[in-house]
Amino acid sequence: MKIKITAAILLSMFFAVSCTDLDEQLYDRVEDGNFGNTTKEVDALVGGAYSSLRGFADGISNNYPTCEYVFFLNEVVSDEATIPTRGTNWYDGGQYQDAQKHTWKADNRMILSAWRYNYTGIAKINAIIYQINKSSLTEQAKTPIFAELKAIRAYYYYNLLDLFGNVPIVTNFEDTELPTNSTRKQVYDFVEKELTDAIPYLNSNVVYSKLTKNVAYSILARLYLNSEAFIGVARWQDCLNMCQKVSGYTLTPDFFANFATENQTSSEIIFAIPYDSKAGTVGNYMNSMSCHYLHKLTVSPTGNYPWSANGMCGQPGLYSSFADTDKRKKCMLEGDQINLATGSVIIMDNGEPLTYTENLTSLTDAKENEGVRLAKYEMKAGENWERDHDFVLIRYSEILMMQAECYVRLGSPDLARPFLQQVTARAGEEMPATIDLAFIDKELLKEFTFEGRRRTDNIRFGTFFLPWWEKGTTEKYRAIFPIPSTVLTTNKNLKQNPGY
Repeated sequence: MKIKITAAILLSMFFAVSCTDLDEQLYDRVEDGNFGNTTKEVDALVGGAYSSLRGFADGISNNYPTCEYVFFLNEVVSDEATIPTRGTNWYDGGQYQDAQKHTWKADNRMILSAWRYNYTGIAKINAIIYQINKSSLTEQAKTPIFAELKAIRAYYYYNLLDLFGNVPIVTNFEDTELPTNSTRKQVYDFVEKELTDAIPYLNSNVVYSKLTKNVAYSILARLYLNSEAFIGVARWQDCLNMCQKVSGYTLTPDFFANFATENQTSSEIIFAIPYDSKAGTVGNYMNSMSCHYLHKLTVSPTGNYPWSANGMCGQPGLYSSFADTDKRKKCMLEGDQINLATGSVIIMDNGEPLTYTENLTSLTDAKENEGVRLAKYEMKAGENWERDHDFVLIRYSEILMMQAECYVRLGSPDLARPFLQQVTARAGEEMPATIDLAFIDKELLKEFTFEGRRRTDNIRFGTFFLPWWEKGTTEKYRAIFPIPSTVLTTNKNLKQNPGY
C-alpha cells in the first residue's frame, strides 16, 4: 500500500502536526497492485464514493452533512434557523452568532467543515478513478464507471460553486502541485460539462441513492436555476428543460413519509444519503441537535430516546409563517411538551415548564425553552443516537417548484399553477389568485424547512442581503464564503475571495 499526498487531499487537510501525520479516516490509501478487475471489486470502489457523502469527524471539525457544521452553516446564515447561545452552551467561540449576524470570518469552523467535507469527497473520488484506471478493465467497461464517479464529484463541485465560488478544480489523483483558484465561471462550466458528458452513460432507471440520469438532470436544473446568482446569466429555460427530463417520481400522499425512519420506500426521493445504524453508519443525529435535554420524555414514557443537545431552532417568524391548516407546520415543535409517563408538562431543571416558544428574547442569552424545534424527521422511542432514516438531498417536489419558479420568471405565471397545485394540495393549502415570486419564495420556505437549502434560495431571491432577526444589511460579497484561513496557510497559491 502506498500513500499519495496529492492536490485534492492537501486542499482538505489541516496541518495540525505535520504533513506526514495522516488520519487514515480522511486520506485515501491507494494500492499500486492490480485491483478493480471484477464486478465485486468495482462495486466496492464505487461504494466508497457514495459513503464519502456521509462525511466524517475528527479533532478539527465535524463534517457531517446531515447535522452539525455542514448542515448548520446553510441553515443558520438563512432566514430559517438559528443557534442561539443558551447560558454557557452553544457559544463555541461565537461561530453561530457570527453566522446569524452575517459577520463570519475565514476562521469560522463551520466554513472550514463545509470546505473539508467537499474536498475530502473529491479526493476520494479522484483516488478511485486512479485505481480503476490502473486496472485491466477495458476502456469500454471503464466509461460508465467513470461517468458515475465524475457525476458524484460534480455534485461536490456544485456545492463548492454555491458556497465558495472561486475554488480550485483538481481532477488528477497524481497531481501533487498546489492548485490555484479557478473563477466561479470556470467552476460553473466544469460542473455543467462533467454532468452533461456523464449523462449518456448513467443509468436511466430510478435507482435509489445512486447517481442516475435523473439525479444529474436535477443537479443541472439547480445549476441553471441559480445561474444568474452564480455567474450573472439567467438560464430559466434551461432549468425547465432539465426538470422536464426527470421521470419516474411522484409526490408521496403523506408529506412526512419522505422523512420517516424507513423513507427509502418514498416515491418522491430522487437522491438521498442512506443510513443504517446496524451497518455502522455515523453522523446522522440531527434531531438530537435541536430538541431540549428532557425532550426524550415526550417520545418515550421511560425516556428511551437519545440525549438531546438543545441547539438549533427556528428563527422568530418562521413558525407563524405557516397557516395552522398547513400540514407541513408539524415539521416544528411548539408549545407545551408533555411527559408521556405523567401526562403533565415537563418541568425543566430551573422549575419552569418546557414550553417551546416561537419568540427568542436574545441571540446571545436565550432561555432553554425558546425557539421552535426541528421535527421533520421521525422521532420514535428506542432509537439509537445514529438514526436510520436516510438524509434527503433532492425530492421531486423541488423539480415541481423549480418549474413553477422558472415559468413565473419567464412571464408565464399561469403555466406555473399546475406544478404548484400539486405541492399546495398535499399541504392542504389553497392556491392564490395571483402567482408571483413572493408566493414562490414563501412556498419554498414552507416546503423545504430544515432541509439545508434555504441560504441558496435567499440569495437567488435577494432576501439574503436584507435585514432580519439579529441581522442588519448584508454586503453583496457575502453571497459566497471566504476560503478558510487554514487552507490559505497551507496553500500560498490560493487567493482569498474578494471582500474578506
